[in-house]
Amino acid sequence: MHELPQQLANGLILGAMYGLIAIGYTMVYGIVQLINFAHGEIFMIGGFGALTTFLFLPSGTSMWIAVPVMLVGGALASVATATAAERFAYRPLRGGPRLAPLITAIGLSIALQQIVWAFYPDAKKARSFPQFDGDAFSVIGIRLQPADLFLLLAAPLCMIVLGMFVSKTRTGRAMQATAQDPDTAKLMGINTDRIIVTAFAIGGAFAAVAAVAHGLRYGQVDFMMGFIAGLKAFTAAVLGGIGNIYGAMLGGVVLGLAEALATAYIQDIPGMSQLGGGAWANVWAFVLLIVVLLVRPQGLLGERVTDRA
Repeated sequence: MHELPQQLANGLILGAMYGLIAIGYTMVYGIVQLINFAHGEIFMIGGFGALTTFLFLPSGTSMWIAVPVMLVGGALASVATATAAERFAYRPLRGGPRLAPLITAIGLSIALQQIVWAFYPDAKKARSFPQFDGDAFSVIGIRLQPADLFLLLAAPLCMIVLGMFVSKTRTGRAMQATAQDPDTAKLMGINTDRIIVTAFAIGGAFAAVAAVAHGLRYGQVDFMMGFIAGLKAFTAAVLGGIGNIYGAMLGGVVLGLAEALATAYIQDIPGMSQLGGGAWANVWAFVLLIVVLLVRPQGLLGERVTDRA
């Protein structure tokens, strides 16, 4: 049990990354009721955009200068991909059968993976990602990397800023109106197309922050990194209550903690030694999803709502 604080910290860090990606899922679904399964690949493209930006920086640039520039480069790549997907892949299908955009999202996910695989130099193998200089440090007995501190600061800051944006600004209130009733929002003079694009762009920007954090923490990016991360982030969004910004982050934290604790401790339970360890991390993450959906189908912070016609 002396490792418990470290495992809790590991789960919180992992959950913060899932939560940042999950916010993109929850915003898009909350406004247009579309599950954008290509969002994991938007996360991946943010990582490669940040890496490409770093490669153009002068040699020897300090990471304290490089990281903000990489965040801008990654965000531009992710936002451009997300808004292009909305404009050319999803908007023409709006109002059509619900299955059509879902299939399109899956196809777009595969297409984005293959585009990066085919055109980015050496994308067929994991690419090394720059990291902060310096060794890990200890805080009250918990060992942390500089990248962990970056993620623990960035995730709550992004969530708070987004919450204030949605609740306090004119565009945020327009997003709430569009989510409640897009037809009435149009009659009130709201440009719903612009609002929907804004939701995709915000989700893309948050995915880029998560991608930079992922690269800094694990030291690499690859063209398949968005697949499992995207599925887990979608799981986090459903756990928290899809359509709820704070629920997405809460779901991410719950999922990260469950994954870290299950990986560390289930193998120590008598008779369950074969069901623990890192190989089972993904299994327990989705078992948690099934349990929550059975007990509370609307998620932890979600509300029971009827589908829009």
